[in-house]
Amino acid sequence: MDYSQFLAMKQEIGLLVVFLLVFLYDTFMPKKAQSNLSGVTCLLFALFTAACFCPCLLTNAESFSGMYESSAVIVTIKNILNVGVLIVLIQSMKWANSEMQIMRRGEFYELLLVTLFGMYLMISARHFLLFVIGLEAASLPLAAMVAFDKKHYESHEAAVKYIMTAVFSSAIFMMGLSFVYGLTGTLYFDGIANAINGEGQLNVLLIVALAFVMSGVGFKLSLVPFHLWTADVYQGAPTSVTSYLSVISKGATAFAFLVIMVQVFGSLYSQVWEWMLYALIIITITVGNLFALRQNNMKRFLAFSSISQAGYIMLGVIALNTTGMASLMYYILVYIFSNLAAFGVVSAIENKTGKLSMEDYNGLYKTNPRLSFAMMLAMFSLAGIPPFAGFFSKFFIFTGAIQQGSIAIYVLVLIALINTIPSLYYYLRVVKAMFINDSETPIETFRSATSERIGLWISVGGIILLGIVSCVYNYLLDLTATSDMFAGLL
Repeated sequence: MDYSQFLAMKQEIGLLVVFLLVFLYDTFMPKKAQSNLSGVTCLLFALFTAACFCPCLLTNAESFSGMYESSAVIVTIKNILNVGVLIVLIQSMKWANSEMQIMRRGEFYELLLVTLFGMYLMISARHFLLFVIGLEAASLPLAAMVAFDKKHYESHEAAVKYIMTAVFSSAIFMMGLSFVYGLTGTLYFDGIANAINGEGQLNVLLIVALAFVMSGVGFKLSLVPFHLWTADVYQGAPTSVTSYLSVISKGATAFAFLVIMVQVFGSLYSQVWEWMLYALIIITITVGNLFALRQNNMKRFLAFSSISQAGYIMLGVIALNTTGMASLMYYILVYIFSNLAAFGVVSAIENKTGKLSMEDYNGLYKTNPRLSFAMMLAMFSLAGIPPFAGFFSKFFIFTGAIQQGSIAIYVLVLIALINTIPSLYYYLRVVKAMFINDSETPIETFRSATSERIGLWISVGGIILLGIVSCVYNYLLDLTATSDMFAGLL
């Protein structure tokens, strides 16, 4: 075996170095130095994130007979996830250093880095064996993270629901892969695509296999009807874990889903999975919006909001063009800043007061105007109100979708646009509670931790800047247009 092949996995190796340094620091440093573990982890990951933007990484590379692939687009996708993880790490410092978690914070950081490593493998995989390894590496540690609050029954319940659903979804996914392997005799993405093209006729078993694969990946994305775990897990998990689940896990799976559906099953697009995904998108956006209207717990509210957002994310997959790919990347980037800003405010209030009800936010502006302003920007961006970044992310993803030109896609985009009306209502409910509703016992004035403020500044800055700086989207569009990987997808 030629071990030089590992050199193509530069980002994975860098992440493993960060993991090992955090693990060694947590294990061997004296007790006095342990108090700096959170800061050391954030610093190491910030340096790693900055290093990943080095232009020398933006090259095409293959390893292990084509099982692993890296390119400029893949590196950029991983960098987008890194930005989100860095914000999560910063925002979680207060919680990780609390009396309840201080003895286990090292495990939290190590589990988080392992899940990110798994997501890296999912994105770069060009063979289903490597993809499954990445999928499991990303899923199983998350169950431990969901159960991190040992003394909270809801956390245990959420972990059981998550692991049971993950097991069944993985079984369905593996069943689909077994059908694919039986029909094609290979697990390489390009080998499967060539075998499907060579058959020349549609196989019923192949349609079943594709449905199983979509179901398995749909669990990670919280697509309806594979979403039933989402609200309970988001509510029961620690808020820092919930924020990580809602953006990083969803973003990585969306990118991997795009590659699988187009690069492996692209020839079946108009015959099978186009209509499957149309139905999933419509149901996901609608159900997510309708259930979000009824929520009073902020974490459950954001859970159903994320389900609805998953439907919009899938419009980038269905577009099947360079604009759709760039719009998907841009949408995930904007979603990271917007959702983490919302979770940052929720986390700051929960850490200080333990309150999670939307009614508790009544009159928040009078006592905590800065937190109210940050939450308002997050809600406006998630709702797609101009001139904030969320408006442009939805505009670009709609634009990418309608470039396909079919009547069906116009109907799909029209339904998605109509669904923005109820989403405006429930996002503005939070704004109304903070700025208009009165409360006899509002949340008292408090100063959030420095790490929480830094995380919110970064998130709010991203929401504002991405709404006015067009070069980010233009860069992503140029990148996807010239990428060999994207040319292969088409």
